[in-house]
Amino acid sequence: MALDILDLVIVCVVGLATLAYFTKGTLWAKPKAAKTYGNGTAATPSAGGAKKVKRTRNIVEKMEQSDKNVVVFYGSQTGTAEDYASRLAKEGHARFGLKTMTADLEDYDIEYLDTFPEEKLAIFVLATYGEGEPTDNAVEFYNFVRDESSSFSEGGSADEKPLQKMKYVAFGLGNRTYEHYNAMVRQVDEALTRLGAKRIGEAGEGDDGDGTMEEDFLGWKDGMWEAVAAELGLEEHEALYEPTLQVTEQPTLSVADDTVYVGEPSKHHLSAKHVGPYNAHNPYVAAITTSKELFKTKDRNCLHMEIDLGESGLKYTTGDHIAVWPTNADQEVERFLSVLGLTERRHTVISVTALDSTTKIPLPSPSTYDAIPRYYLEICAPVSRQFLSTLAQFAPTEQAKAALAKLGSDKEYFKSRVADRYCNIAQVMEMVARGHTWSNVPFSLWIENLVHLQPRFYSISSSSLLSPRTISITAVVERKAPMSVSGPDHESMLHGVTTNYLLALKRKQHGDEQPELNGKTYAITGPRNKYDGIHVPVHTRHSNFKLPMDTSKPVIMIGPGTGVAPFRGFVAERAHQASALGKTVGKTVLFYGCRRRDEDFMYEDEWPEYQKALGDSFEMITAFSREDATKKTYVQHLLWEKAEEVDALLKQGAYLYVCGDAAHMARDVQATLVRIFEKCRGLETKKAEDLVKQMRNGAKYQEDVWS
Repeated sequence: MALDILDLVIVCVVGLATLAYFTKGTLWAKPKAAKTYGNGTAATPSAGGAKKVKRTRNIVEKMEQSDKNVVVFYGSQTGTAEDYASRLAKEGHARFGLKTMTADLEDYDIEYLDTFPEEKLAIFVLATYGEGEPTDNAVEFYNFVRDESSSFSEGGSADEKPLQKMKYVAFGLGNRTYEHYNAMVRQVDEALTRLGAKRIGEAGEGDDGDGTMEEDFLGWKDGMWEAVAAELGLEEHEALYEPTLQVTEQPTLSVADDTVYVGEPSKHHLSAKHVGPYNAHNPYVAAITTSKELFKTKDRNCLHMEIDLGESGLKYTTGDHIAVWPTNADQEVERFLSVLGLTERRHTVISVTALDSTTKIPLPSPSTYDAIPRYYLEICAPVSRQFLSTLAQFAPTEQAKAALAKLGSDKEYFKSRVADRYCNIAQVMEMVARGHTWSNVPFSLWIENLVHLQPRFYSISSSSLLSPRTISITAVVERKAPMSVSGPDHESMLHGVTTNYLLALKRKQHGDEQPELNGKTYAITGPRNKYDGIHVPVHTRHSNFKLPMDTSKPVIMIGPGTGVAPFRGFVAERAHQASALGKTVGKTVLFYGCRRRDEDFMYEDEWPEYQKALGDSFEMITAFSREDATKKTYVQHLLWEKAEEVDALLKQGAYLYVCGDAAHMARDVQATLVRIFEKCRGLETKKAEDLVKQMRNGAKYQEDVWS
């Protein structure tokens, strides 16, 4: 009997379904999309480029797949530890022929380290964050190796020394002005040793507090490589640059193409309307609704800005931080492109691809020669002495090569000619080349060796209780002239990348269409004019710097200069709790300091309003360091003068907060508190210091400080 139409349809559908099952749909399936880089760039390796390797969270498996014998792990918060890890990986390959890779600690499962082969090497570069804490990407690793109950992949416990085959070296990045100096590397080193691993050489420690981090690193690594070479039987050879990235010009693309990054921070920003979620990888382009100058003097600037979070979904609580994504100054971008001979090709589109499957592309691609130094690289950062030695092989003249070799090898000469004068890398190249263009430098060298342009963090100076969708920031505009024999050298002025960018935005908001600051201008309308209307990319970061939940608890706040920023939010919140919410608010004491009342007294008009709301429970104690020509008075001096009152409040359970300079003020405040306990409680120095430590451990002594 002939099939009717319905029967034919059913037969065809069944047939197609059967075919799909047995062929897995390959006959009509679309090709798989190219793997996208985290910032949204399609990674399409060229011939001879990286082979595709199956993604795995087992680092040993990853090393076997990619034929590596050294892994450099990093725990990094601001990018410095990641940069050092990259430099160690490159140097190990260039000098000793090691097959190296870098690895973000959060990308791998630590339990597989018990299978780490004895012929391979692990290097750990670990920054200490906050009060002795691991960086965000190292939290799981840190907790795992320190937890004695952790179980490794082959079932071994800590007592069975599961890492006895693993050889490692370690370097820590810390700040001596903090109590828990380099706690991360010290505790991880102790834990790895306890688990049976063998450390080669000394565990290095770099100190950002004294500004010696780079030299500490260089001094440590030379001895480390000697120890590693002896342990592994390595032979050193001449170190030449071998790229891990390939940069290719793309003549078929232009800046008008919507797939080309001309400064957009992530893939989400390529579309006409960027979308969330907004975070450290995808900032929100926020409107600056208000901006004003806080100082009354013309030679210094301090900005108050209010940033509208709009419908972004970003949230904060009082005491948190806001990250601002900056842009490099036009003049520094021009200098960088000019010295490389790229000015005429600045808008040429280039793609960046990895030549090795373990190499991460650190910025969006495709992009342009102009956009990369403007939005993605720290071209104004302090110069690495080690990098100058690498750069020397591309010098345009023998004289320039010799000059770079001397700068790279002579620590004191480098300090006087480069570091003390705040020179950036393009300025050094100008200085040694004397008009010659560095046209032989592979552009990949810059992407691989300069740190990615990092967001800058500021303590939020508003209360989330009063303004949950508007964030206030308070920032002094950084301009610093190096000292010469004849005084300040204003020709070599250091300009803070972000604060000067914010000052330009403030001036535009107040009517200056093309603001120029000491010869510096900025692309303040952003890529494709997406920041026009006074916008800036931001994200928020949680902080543990918090008021007590119990509003009746007394608080003592110490914040000179812009250290007062979070305390403006604290005091405003407690004033609102008392006056509008009817809560009982404990004694609120603020020690504030600045130079002169008539120059830089921040928020002078606001404190009386908070006084009205809080009444006698609010006390503001001010130190003006330059009003009395016979002596300088700082907050720690007034803290000592109020020793009995401070001690009485602490006995009542007061919380003590310090915000500002870590190197001097915060250290002096702690020393003063020890003296107060000695005087008011009759304690010996050691017991007074122990009491301060107890306060810290109990979150009764909190710091939000910076170098």
